[in-house]
Amino acid sequence: MIPEVIELHKASKQLELVYANDERFFLDAEFLRVHSPSAEVRGHHPGQAVLQVGKKNVGILSLTGVGNYALQISFDDEHNSGIYSWDYLRELCEKKEAYWQSYLDQLIENGGNRDPDVQTINLFDPS
Repeated sequence: MIPEVIELHKASKQLELVYANDERFFLDAEFLRVHSPSAEVRGHHPGQAVLQVGKKNVGILSLTGVGNYALQISFDDEHNSGIYSWDYLRELCEKKEAYWQSYLDQLIENGGNRDPDVQTINLFDPS
C-alpha cells in the first residue's frame, strides 16, 4: 500500500504517512533508524543483524523516492543505505508498538542504551 502523502516533520523528528481514508501514522526517526532495512543493520544473512544503540537523538535529513516502490531516508548520523519499500513502511506502521518493545527488550538483554552519551554495563548475570 502506497501512502498518499509523506511529510517529514524535522522539528519533532517524525515521518508522517497518510494513506487512503485519511489513515495517518507517525514514525519517529529513531524507530526508523533502528529498523533500517539496510545490510548494515540487518546483516547479509539471517542472524547477522546488528543491534543499533545510541540513536535516541537521530534525525532525518532528507527523503528520496526510489522509483515507484520505495523511499530512501538519509539520517543525520550519516546512515542512508536503507531502502524502505512501501510494504515495509506499512509493516512498520502497523507493527510499531510490537517492534519497538522488541527493540527495547533487545537493548536490555544486550546492555545497550538508546542514549549515545550513556554506556551501560552489567556487573553480574542475573540467571
